[in-house]
Amino acid sequence: MKIPTTYALKFVLFLFIGLTATNISAQEVKWLSWDEAAELVATEKNPKKIFIDVYTDWCGWCKKMDKDTFQDSQVAAYMADNFYMVKLDGEGKDPIDFKGKTYKFIPSGKKGYHEFAAALMQGRMSYPTTIFLDEEMNMLSPVPGYQKPEPFLNIAKYFGDNIYKDQDWKTYTGEGK
Repeated sequence: MKIPTTYALKFVLFLFIGLTATNISAQEVKWLSWDEAAELVATEKNPKKIFIDVYTDWCGWCKKMDKDTFQDSQVAAYMADNFYMVKLDGEGKDPIDFKGKTYKFIPSGKKGYHEFAAALMQGRMSYPTTIFLDEEMNMLSPVPGYQKPEPFLNIAKYFGDNIYKDQDWKTYTGEGK
């Protein structure tokens, strides 16, 4: 059976547009290790800020945030443009060097915890917690809890676009009125 040329052309065009649109909207987050992000900050001429997702393997809200928030095309695109993104297991076993100190795993309780995660979360061991660091790896803020895409993007833009330098959070969000 021979397919008329106009139908074949329309089909190919439709297929091309569909595949192109899928590729555009399906930007994936590129997760780095702590060492990879620290190396980029140290060696890049204009380094990005660092975003750290502190999670555990057993955390259901962490998995939901991975699926719903970090896979959102707007979130993924913004984060890729403005941050080096790090996944940090709050119960990870490997030592981490940061600002002249080596942080280690502490066997404590049922699971234990990583000292670096505890330091970043300022002792509040809550998962997920997202951490924002500036280009010189100074703490901007830990943000505990699950965040949906739109509220997360507002938080990320507050730090990524340097709004935090000129406005406090309540003014930025309109909560201060």
